[in-house]
Amino acid sequence: MAGLSVHEEREGYLARHRITVDEYHRMGQAGVLPPDARLELFEGELIDMAPIGPAHANAVDHLVTLFAPLVHSVIVRVQNPLRLGSRSELLPDLMLLQRKPGGYPQAAPDPSDVLLLIEVSDTSIGYDREHKLRLYARYGVAETWLVDLNARQLEIHLDPSADGYRKVLKPAADSTVTPSLVDEFSVPAGAVFPG
Repeated sequence: MAGLSVHEEREGYLARHRITVDEYHRMGQAGVLPPDARLELFEGELIDMAPIGPAHANAVDHLVTLFAPLVHSVIVRVQNPLRLGSRSELLPDLMLLQRKPGGYPQAAPDPSDVLLLIEVSDTSIGYDREHKLRLYARYGVAETWLVDLNARQLEIHLDPSADGYRKVLKPAADSTVTPSLVDEFSVPAGAVFPG
């Protein structure tokens, strides 16, 4: 593992040692991290993820069922890693990935593999919207849907840039939505919510 580097103290805080995705995986293989830990690596820092509550789990199950007809043309991946550069590996709730021969056995997919990424949010709406979506945009994930369970609002984030998504749509529940890279799929925006 790389050694600590010396940085100036800024605003009363010392700089933190940030780890890489490779170091993160080595820590897991060496048993440094508990095998049942729910962690994301966000810009070199380990972030504890909140436990998945029943409403969140039910919404993810619903989305899997909704996108199941696409399994012949895409990979539907649930709460599995997405690598974003050398210092971030997040666990989106659902991704539609390009099909590749043999899948992704050697490494997590990267943003160029993602056709659609979905985050379901209830207790973590601020973290998801202000931090995770910005990181997805910075690394070029073409389209991210934020399913806000509390507001029952779908947000469609498009046109990624280094500063975040430049276009955010909030369609009405009866509006038809179609992912920009998966044009064979269309549903009313309200259909992404269970019940």
